[in-house]
Amino acid sequence: MSTAQAAQVAAVSSNGVYSFTKPTRESITLLAGLGVEGDVHAGVTVKHRSRVAQDPTQPNLRQVHLIHRELFEEVADAGFSVEPGQLGENVTTEGIDLLGLPTGTLLRFGEEALVEVTGLRNPCLQIDAFQHGLLKQVVSRDEAGELIRKAGIMGVVREGGTIRPGDPITVTLPPTPHVPLERV
Repeated sequence: MSTAQAAQVAAVSSNGVYSFTKPTRESITLLAGLGVEGDVHAGVTVKHRSRVAQDPTQPNLRQVHLIHRELFEEVADAGFSVEPGQLGENVTTEGIDLLGLPTGTLLRFGEEALVEVTGLRNPCLQIDAFQHGLLKQVVSRDEAGELIRKAGIMGVVREGGTIRPGDPITVTLPPTPHVPLERV
């Protein structure tokens, strides 16, 4: 009989310059209302280039990018090799169904940092530039033809703090009715 793995941080990553991948770190520090300290995507207003081009004043609902380590195992079965930080995420998790969380879920990392889940990452063509064919592994359609995005979730920092690999993750669901994640 196997026991469910406790939700925890597998890796943390950040990058101070625009780049698809982010180097892994020993720790990252989250800043309330801003994102990851020193990361190019930190800020009150949107920092992703395509969204800045649309409207640079829109709120940054993508301060922290999280991906489940289990996705790396899934794409490995299709012949792709992906390591933490290589898809641009700040926090690689394990033991938690990130994609199944509702909007507004609170994720506590260790004792300090608190992130509110805002929505799904919308995978882009840069994934195929990283490894040709990988985009089809992280975006697909279900039997009803609905788009399935598997490249992680986004959130905003509600309470700052330091996050390290091995930190436990505590999940607090919002009140019902739960709203499924949409792309942000």
